[in-house]
Amino acid sequence: MAVDAVPSREAPPGRLAGRWVPWLVIGLWVALAAVMVPLSGKLSSVTTDRAVDTLPASAESTKVAVLEDSLPGGEDNTFVFVYHRAGGMTDADRATVERHYDTLARRYPPKAAAGEDDDGPPTRLSTDGKAMMFTLDVSTTYGGPETIVGPLRDAAKDRPAGLELEVTGPAAVDGDMDAVFDGIDLQVFLTTVVVVTVLLILTYRSPVLWFIPLVVVGAAALTAMATVYLLVKGFGIVVNDQNSALLTILVFGVGTDYALLLIARYRETLHHHENVRVAMVHALRGAAPAIVASAATVVAGLLCLLVADLNSTSGLGPIGAAGILCALVAMLTLFPAVLVVLGRRIFWPAIPRFSTAVEEKPGLWGRLGIAISRRRWVATLGSFGILGVLAIGLVGNTGALREQDQFLSAPESVTGFTVLRQHFPELGGQPMTVFTRPAYQERVLDIVKGTPGVAVAIPGQTVGGWADISVFPTDAPDTVAEYDTIKRVRTAVHAVSGAQAIVGGPSAENLDTEVTTSRDEKLVIPLVLAVVLIVLGLLLRAIVAPLILMATVIVSFAAAFGGSVFIFDTILGFKGIDYSVPLLAFLFLVALGVDYNIFLASRAREETVRLGTGQGMLKALSATGGVITSAGVVLAATFAVLTTLPLVMLIEVGFLVAFGVLLDALLVRSVLVPAVTLLIGRRIWWPSRLSRPRAEPPNGPQPLADEEELALQR
Repeated sequence: MAVDAVPSREAPPGRLAGRWVPWLVIGLWVALAAVMVPLSGKLSSVTTDRAVDTLPASAESTKVAVLEDSLPGGEDNTFVFVYHRAGGMTDADRATVERHYDTLARRYPPKAAAGEDDDGPPTRLSTDGKAMMFTLDVSTTYGGPETIVGPLRDAAKDRPAGLELEVTGPAAVDGDMDAVFDGIDLQVFLTTVVVVTVLLILTYRSPVLWFIPLVVVGAAALTAMATVYLLVKGFGIVVNDQNSALLTILVFGVGTDYALLLIARYRETLHHHENVRVAMVHALRGAAPAIVASAATVVAGLLCLLVADLNSTSGLGPIGAAGILCALVAMLTLFPAVLVVLGRRIFWPAIPRFSTAVEEKPGLWGRLGIAISRRRWVATLGSFGILGVLAIGLVGNTGALREQDQFLSAPESVTGFTVLRQHFPELGGQPMTVFTRPAYQERVLDIVKGTPGVAVAIPGQTVGGWADISVFPTDAPDTVAEYDTIKRVRTAVHAVSGAQAIVGGPSAENLDTEVTTSRDEKLVIPLVLAVVLIVLGLLLRAIVAPLILMATVIVSFAAAFGGSVFIFDTILGFKGIDYSVPLLAFLFLVALGVDYNIFLASRAREETVRLGTGQGMLKALSATGGVITSAGVVLAATFAVLTTLPLVMLIEVGFLVAFGVLLDALLVRSVLVPAVTLLIGRRIWWPSRLSRPRAEPPNGPQPLADEEELALQR
């Protein structure tokens, strides 16, 4: 059936001047790119993964790290060399170990040997006679762990056949972790570009159209990187490699979503307006409010992270917000300008033609809406049933992931800890560092030695008004038992009045990070919920609808988390959930997941004015179903890029967010929200005027009559 349209052959006001507006916008972006692109390449130079930068200044382990940096020689990188032979160490093996230690100690003279007594030998033989080890403290003046660990391993290659060696220790783990992140920004950028390109080609089936949003989103991403670099230099925001990768994912995912929504509206208006500039103006009027509301929701949610104590978490707030705003500005200025300049031919071969009558074809989403309308209770209960079953996965292994278990393939530093525990069980944990005033060193040392869980405690140097003690726990690194030992040591040394003793070290830093993150979750999550709810209320001018939408998103998050835990635990064999994953996943799934509800609900509100709540929701589902689904698939695919990286934490974040976005786009937005809206009827818009009876057509949100079904299909 042909539907009457309101064609427009009119030229826009100020026709001659308006013709140059798109070119002016493009010119301004070219000038901006000339300034920002060189700056974008500098972002990697200001990223940091040091715990002293990530943790709040109030954390005890941060105080230890700062103190180590301030003392002569700076902070040490601790490496542990573990030599072993299955048949037992030979005389030649022992001589090799001694020679290696002498060579390395001369090359990297340490402040103190944290694994030895002052009068004892630097190397240690295991009680089973099958292994030897020594600890080497290398000052940070020689470089970071990533630059030192390679030369150290190379220097120890000259050894008898059959003598195995693992270079491990806290600094070796950090070095191997840094190697994982080396070049990660470029890898994420290129992989994301490839994924988005493939999806855009499949979506538009056009040899040209896919290229335009890709270029514009790329420009937004580079602008965002440059903006974040300026924020870091100007305000001291902490950016780590993880946040840098998330910035790229956010800009590409969200920017492509905005492009899909605008193109869908633009294609519609081109049928009703002959002039492409007029068509674009109408497209922006229809799509921009929902896009701006979506961006505002995500930005508001991200800025809630500013209240977090963990610097890397609070830093993600302005970093992500800058990325979202850059994507928003690019998609509402540069993208429309390029589309207008290129005209209708950009849609070739399916070029939308101007016509006085537009033929609306039956669609999948229209038929789905009719099915939901007829069986709204079945759709509602069925959706909740699926989400509930997935949420059962939350009873699985949600314990904290150890740092050594972060690697998808265990590097030498991780396998070295296993060997160390086999042959030197008394030195199986990562060393703690205790600082105390010199007058109290002996007393603190005795107390530490008597603390349960401590294997060895060795006094170190006295310098700068402080004395240090190296403490080796008996338990494996980053385990609950080791963390309990750290807590006991802290409690014991704090009780020594006047000693001003503080306890730090790698595992202590991880413990403080976990505790700080847990505290941040209790503060940030309620704040995000409140802020997003307020934004939804302002957008929809209602109370009931925002509450319903937020409830569906929360249920969807629980289902996504539960399903992901089942996959991680049962199929992938991960040994826990990284401490940062729940908060990051919640933030992204609530802020981004509610986007699709915003796109649907804002269109439903628009249609409700003409058709009433029931038919308005079905019309909105029919009109937006395809584009929102495409947007969800694109966003999920961009986050899924993180699963290609060899780090468990990034895999967990990428998979969980991708899975949750698909749940929101394909089930929550497509079935659950329409079904609940049809059940509640016009009261969902309470207390706005749309909740009053006169806003509803005579039949209300009842099942559609046969002639109405045919009209909707047409």
